[in-house]
Amino acid sequence: MARMPKPIETPVPSRAELIDHLVRTRIAGHVATPRENNLSHYRKLANGDRHYWLGLELGDRWTDEQDVLAVMAERCGVVDDPEVRFGQDTIDPELTVAGLDRLAARLRKAALDRQSVLLATGHPGGLLDVHRVTAAALRAAGCEIVVIPSGLTADEGSVWQFADVAVLERGATLWHTHSPEPMAAILDGLTAAGRPQPDLVVADHGWAGCAAQRGLDAAGYADCNDPALFLGEAEGTLQVAIPLDDHVRDPRHYDPMVAYLLDAAGLLDG
Repeated sequence: MARMPKPIETPVPSRAELIDHLVRTRIAGHVATPRENNLSHYRKLANGDRHYWLGLELGDRWTDEQDVLAVMAERCGVVDDPEVRFGQDTIDPELTVAGLDRLAARLRKAALDRQSVLLATGHPGGLLDVHRVTAAALRAAGCEIVVIPSGLTADEGSVWQFADVAVLERGATLWHTHSPEPMAAILDGLTAAGRPQPDLVVADHGWAGCAAQRGLDAAGYADCNDPALFLGEAEGTLQVAIPLDDHVRDPRHYDPMVAYLLDAAGLLDG
């Protein structure tokens, strides 16, 4: 059986097996995010709160929270009834896998063309290893994993690379952040150093939104309370938004998902 690059070795699930796993571990299906939290975030985005725009420039195109809800129902799988205001919300696991398939196609292209790829996360507690293993597979396939410039700062923290993944660090702690500023610092730092921009950015939160807004090919993982990336995908700014709960109880639950992704991208060792 094909296996991921070491040190993680996880059997590749079938599509049906992965969907069952996503629901059992609540990466998708009935997720932990409360419905009222989702609706609050959709409302704040529609009201122009830039914190919820995740680095995208949405202008006045999404000022009706019901329009935001409609996109989230279509692209993420939340409950489409605006009268449902409490309880747990949902992510459609079929949409999660479809997003993984779209990302796999873009990773396959990156590998075939030996492209440069930057990986970053604002959710290190959940997604750091997802990005790390993806980086290892891309490097093994001949891609350049972008090394960020040293000495970068943003949001009163330092922007570092940990296991090939860009993160925000404050006080010796990897920081959970939705801010686009760390990605802006990286992209500006590359320009200042006379280095090219990445061919592809794989990230989440404002890291993905900022890269997409700057015209780079970008893909991002996104939770059901982070609507901006799905709006960006709907408008064609972001190439792929993959819906999932971005911080489940055990980060190892993401391993079968990554195995499926890399196998679909043709990036696993034979």
